[in-house]
Amino acid sequence: MYYSKFKSALAILTISATLFVSCNKTEEKEVVSNTPVEETTPATPDAAKQDTIKITLNSTDKMQYDLSEIDVNEGQTVVLTLHHTGTMPIASMGHNFVLLKQGTDLAKFEEKASKAQKDGYIPTDTSDIIAHTKLIGGGESDTITFKAPPKGTYDYMCSFPGHYSVMKGKFNVK
Repeated sequence: MYYSKFKSALAILTISATLFVSCNKTEEKEVVSNTPVEETTPATPDAAKQDTIKITLNSTDKMQYDLSEIDVNEGQTVVLTLHHTGTMPIASMGHNFVLLKQGTDLAKFEEKASKAQKDGYIPTDTSDIIAHTKLIGGGESDTITFKAPPKGTYDYMCSFPGHYSVMKGKFNVK
């Protein structure tokens, strides 16, 4: 008796499932259109440029920047944040970012900078600087905004005495 009820229930369930599947079956149709497809041209390199680029440059108690090269586009607004990830005070391990004009002799610039302690090691009697941050100590940050110079490769460095030999990099303007 239970077997026949089970067999009937199973038959009803099988029929219901078959009807459900067949009723939900949809046909796929290919849509053909005579409307011409509009072709898009790839974006020009100029269109891909951003008006503003934000850069974070980290410096450490080991006299290092985390970037040895920075790439930007000519005329772009650069928002650069220098962050000192270390803990040492400004007097013993201060860092800054100084972007120099092409052709500037780093050793001669550092010599001038070392005499400008009261100005955060930024010499005031030079025209070699494009942009610079203030001198910061461990845990501090400084943000500057400037326009990228003309195409070319420029040097950047930390002007704290003795740091430029290892804390420097290339600022590439495309």
